[in-house]
Amino acid sequence: MGQCGITSSKTVLVFLNLIFWAAAGILCYVGAYVFITYDDYDHFFEDVYTLIPAVIIIAVGALLFIIGLIGCCATIRESRCGLATFVIILLLVFMTEVAVVVLGYIYRAKVEDEVNDSIKEVYDKYNGTNSDAPSRAIDYVQRQLQCCGIHNYSDWKDTRWFQESKNNSAPISCCKPNIGSCTGSLTRPEDLFQEGCEALVVKKLKEIMMYVIWTALTFAAIQMLGMLCACVVLCRRTRDTAYELLITGGTYA
Repeated sequence: MGQCGITSSKTVLVFLNLIFWAAAGILCYVGAYVFITYDDYDHFFEDVYTLIPAVIIIAVGALLFIIGLIGCCATIRESRCGLATFVIILLLVFMTEVAVVVLGYIYRAKVEDEVNDSIKEVYDKYNGTNSDAPSRAIDYVQRQLQCCGIHNYSDWKDTRWFQESKNNSAPISCCKPNIGSCTGSLTRPEDLFQEGCEALVVKKLKEIMMYVIWTALTFAAIQMLGMLCACVVLCRRTRDTAYELLITGGTYA
C-alpha cells in the first residue's frame, strides 16, 4: 500500500509540474490583461500601486515555469535536494500568492473612492479632440461601457466643454450604436446611453481585481497539492531504502 501511494504521489507530482507550466502562461496572461486594462482606465484611477498584484502575478508566472522544470527533474531523478528545493520554492510562491489575494482585496475596496475622487476632474478636462488623452479616455469608456456622463447624460451640462461649445449636446461617444442619425443632442435623450460611467468604471475595475484574486487562489490550491505530494515522496525517499524508481521500476540497494 505504501509503495503504491509513493508511485501515485510521484505520478501526480509529475502531472502537477506540467500544470505549473500551463499555469505560468495563464498567470502571465492575467497580469498582462490587468496592465492593458489599467492603461485604458488609468485617468479614472490614478493610484499606480493598484498594479502591484499584477506585477507580482507576472513574476509568479515566470517563476512557476522554473518550478515546473525543477519539479519534473527532481521527481524523475528522485533527488532529495531537488525535491526539498522544490517544496521550499513552492512554499514561498504560495505565500506570495496569498499576499496577492490580500492586496487584491485591499485595492478592490479602494477602487470606488479612487474613481469618485478623479472622475469629475477627468470630465472637466474633456475638450473633444482625439489628440487629448483625457478626451480619448472618456470617449473610449463611454463607447466601451455604453454609458454617458458621470451619473447620466445630463452631467455634461456642467462641463467646461459643454459651456464652451454651446451646442446643447453630449459627445458623439454617448450615442447608441444602432442610431446612425445621433448627434449627441440633449433634446433627444432617447438616442443617448442612459447609464452613468462612474458606477460602470468602478464595476469594471472591481471585476479585474476579482480575476487576479481568483486566479491566485486557484493556483495556490494547486501548489498546496504539489507541496503535499512532494513531501510524501521526500519523506518516503529519506526513510525507505527500497524506494521504487518511477521510470525504471528498479529499487535501491
